Order: sequence, then structure tokens, then C-alpha cells
Amino acid sequence: MNNLSEKITKETIQRLKREKNAVILAHNYQILEVQDIADFTGDSLALAQEATRVDADIIVFAGVRFMAETAKLLNPKAKVLLTHKEAGCPMADMITGEQVVEFKKQHPNSVTVCYVNSTVEVKAESDLCVTSSNAVKIVNSIPEDKTILFVPDQNLGTYAADKTGREIIVWDGYCNVHHQMIRIEDIEKARKKHPDHTILVHPECKPEVFRSADVVASTQGMQDYAAEHDNLIVGTEIGLVRKLQQLYPEKSILPLSERATCINMKKTSLREVLLTLLEETGEITIDETIAKKALKSIDAMLKRS
Repeated sequence: MNNLSEKITKETIQRLKREKNAVILAHNYQILEVQDIADFTGDSLALAQEATRVDADIIVFAGVRFMAETAKLLNPKAKVLLTHKEAGCPMADMITGEQVVEFKKQHPNSVTVCYVNSTVEVKAESDLCVTSSNAVKIVNSIPEDKTILFVPDQNLGTYAADKTGREIIVWDGYCNVHHQMIRIEDIEKARKKHPDHTILVHPECKPEVFRSADVVASTQGMQDYAAEHDNLIVGTEIGLVRKLQQLYPEKSILPLSERATCINMKKTSLREVLLTLLEETGEITIDETIAKKALKSIDAMLKRS
């Protein structure tokens, strides 16, 4: 997109937002042009919280499907539109609601904790929802006589177990970006090349990675840390790294892995945002019975956050 067409696109998006009483929520893994046009950006927890506060007829969600579903659960009166119909999350697809039911049968007297990166059907079968920002806090709030089941992310579940000392039985799911594209070798190379830099990683990374980092944080936690510190190497999806470099051009902020790109997060362009607003495509609808059950796990999270 050339500068003139990008300018026209942005102006048209702003006009349509005013005319339709719409807001744009964008995850901080989105491309910079999309983050720049959004009314609110953040990680999954921040965007979930924002969805409960916005007073709009239309919420345009630049992210992946489970995020737009969460926004719909929290703001059912709004028309929620996902900017790209095929923007899914492979981790969310690694478990179904039926598999959660069977998992619970295998472990009676348990509390099922689901990562927000899950389908609405999985949330409906879970007791508590968590994000990478609040997983440790919420796990700590669970009575100690309860067995904890954690789905679908084995790595965030293991991180929560490390930090709380609780016994957690994890599902064998993972984020392919953090699990496969950020490696312990990346940390070893970074320490040799930039010994004066602090290494931050996301808890979706493998245990050997997050146990070797200096700081483990959600994407919002990384952004908060970057506001106060210089000389950083950031181990998460490249979209956040580019955003931090844009925000703090005077600082040395480097990616731990240039490979860490989520193709689903990168499916949305400014053109998709414009077309979504213009044609009101990609509307999220959720079965009322499932929505009611799923909302309980999210409400339980928000009350404890």
C-alpha cells in the first residue's frame, strides 16, 4: 500500500468509525499499521477488560477468533466483527470441549483452568479462564485441596506451577510460535552477543527457555517493562517487538528470534479493517447456552484479576 492509498484508507476508517459508532480493538501482535489505527491495543487480558467498557454499536476485532469470541461474550449487545475470517489460533484448536469433559472425568475433584487462547466451547467446560498476565495470581487463588487441570497450553501451565508450587496437570497443547520458533539456543547466542541486555520471554515458551530468561512476562508486561528499561531482547511474536521499537526508537530493543511470526495475526491488513467496517463482515455469533456457560469462566477470571 503506497502512502497516498494508506492515508485515504485511514481517513475512511476514521469516518466509518464515527458514522457507525464503532471501535477497533487490536492485539499487539498485529502489524503496526493496524495497531496504529486501533482505538485500543493490548494483550488478551487488557482487550477483554476493554471489551466490557466500550460503549459502541460495533467492535471491530483485529486479532484471532478466540479474542473476538471473548469480546462478544463480554459485550453481547455489540456487533463484534473479526477482521479476517480465517484468523484462527492453532493452540486453541488443540483441544475441544468434549476433550475437556473427558479430561475432567479422569481427574475428579479438580478445577479446570483454561487459557484464554481457547475456543468458546472449551471455556464453557472450564471453571476459570486465565491470561498470561494473571495465570499465576488466579492459580494461587484456587483452594490447595484441589487438583488443577490446565488447558490447552502446557508451557503456561508449567510456568504457573513453577511460580506457585502447585501441582498442575497440563494438556499437551502449545503455541507453535513460542514453542517452536524461540529456542534455548537463541538465549545462549543473545547472551554472548549482547551481554548487557536483559532477556524477556513470554511464558508460552518452553520451560528451558523461560527458566533461562531474566524476565518472564505477558506482552503487556513486556511493554510496561520496556517503558522503564533500556537494552532489551524480547522473546515473543515479532509484532510486539516492532511496536516497542516504534515507541522507543532511542532504546536498544532487539528480537530474540526473527522467526517468531504468527501467520494468523498477520492476516489482517488495513484493507481488511476497512472492508470489515464498510461491509460489516465477519460477525461473531455464539450459541446462547454455550455463551452463558463460557461467560462464567471469564467472569470468574475478571473478578480475581
